[in-house]
Amino acid sequence: MCRNIRTLFNFEPPATELEIRDAALQFVRKLSGFNLPSKANEAAFDRAVAEIAASARTLIAELVTTAEPRDREIEAAKARARSAERFGTRGDASA
Repeated sequence: MCRNIRTLFNFEPPATELEIRDAALQFVRKLSGFNLPSKANEAAFDRAVAEIAASARTLIAELVTTAEPRDREIEAAKARARSAERFGTRGDASA
């Protein structure tokens, strides 16, 4: 489940609110073991997501680096190439 959490710092364009919230949601899901909490746990679950997203926002804003920002498209292309090398290409109907 946590493999869906992506690095959000030092990208151009910067991480969006949705990306930060999605990472927080994945983190809370992993910690709690719930994909969807019960009604009894919903408030605590939602509060944890909001608090972790706020902490992540603060962290990203305060981190400092001298490295050039990474380009999202280039990083996505690298990830696709690694996946193709690891798993082979999909979509080959003749196989």
